[in-house]
Amino acid sequence: MFELRELDIPIVQAPMAGGPATPELVAAVVRAGGLGFLAAGYLTPEALADRVARTRELVGAAPFGVNVFVPRPLPDDLGPVLRYRAELAAEAARYGVTLPEPDVHDTDHWEPKLALLLADPVPVVSFTFGAPPAATVAALRAAGTAVVCTVTTPDEAAQAAALGVDALCVQGPEAGGHRGGFDPEADPDDTPLPLLLERVREVTDRPLIAAGGLATGADLAAVLRRCDTVAAAQLGTAYLRAPEAGTGAAYRAALAPGAFASTAVTRAFSGRPARGLRNRFLNAYTAAAPAGYPLVHQLTRPLRAASAAAGDPEGLSLWAGTGHRYSTEEPAGELTRRLWREAEGVLSTTPG
Repeated sequence: MFELRELDIPIVQAPMAGGPATPELVAAVVRAGGLGFLAAGYLTPEALADRVARTRELVGAAPFGVNVFVPRPLPDDLGPVLRYRAELAAEAARYGVTLPEPDVHDTDHWEPKLALLLADPVPVVSFTFGAPPAATVAALRAAGTAVVCTVTTPDEAAQAAALGVDALCVQGPEAGGHRGGFDPEADPDDTPLPLLLERVREVTDRPLIAAGGLATGADLAAVLRRCDTVAAAQLGTAYLRAPEAGTGAAYRAALAPGAFASTAVTRAFSGRPARGLRNRFLNAYTAAAPAGYPLVHQLTRPLRAASAAAGDPEGLSLWAGTGHRYSTEEPAGELTRRLWREAEGVLSTTPG
């Protein structure tokens, strides 16, 4: 079974749902010596199967991963979501779209995706938005798949470790995109990643993947030496402008130096806390947005699609971490190798 410490380069490419994490991006990172992740989120089981097959064509027997969203109970009261839908009427008029009614049965194809991954196992499966059932962890491990769970607090880490997962992805508040916390209605923990790693180390000795705002070789070196259980560093935003990534044109342009100055955490696009570049939509709707994933995500999907089609970054969910200004257009393999050379330089010249 795959182990993190077997990587030639201890860098993990984050499983960025919505398009960026293509098989080509995953393969480029894997061929460089890191671990790449496909994102099952928002895909149909058929589309996921196609991406897994394509990735296997590109990487052969080398390990790669698939990330799956864990469905959570939906809010009992849909009133806040429906009021938010009414508030977004002006945006619907702006982009000429119709907002959908909330689909309370949306589980992101949880069961069919698990069935696929058990019938056709991949080396690594990670989970976000909650801990999977213990039976799911056991079944995947019995199929030869290493299991990783994303956590954002020591309590979540202890819960996940008790399930028998092989490793934990410890996500700090600096991370771009959605926070992977278990409780979708809770305010996200703001403990900085370095301190969060130490606190998680106190509750479990499982190998850790450090994630959150990492963008330079010095960043990698800092988390890898933070505590002895940190086995790898995860980067997402750093890969968004790579030619292999499926990042849309308007999104790429927004990540270019000087386009947007800062990031903020918002529920405005999905109903879950997520960090993105401060654009018009984020600034206008963060205060009004309720907790209510995936219902809010459903509401804003046509708005985001129309904004992307129009090349308008002001209506997009421009997920990005605090290190976004360091993103480059380097090919993903070259970026992975460069960052590791830089990290090795720091680790070899400064005291541990």
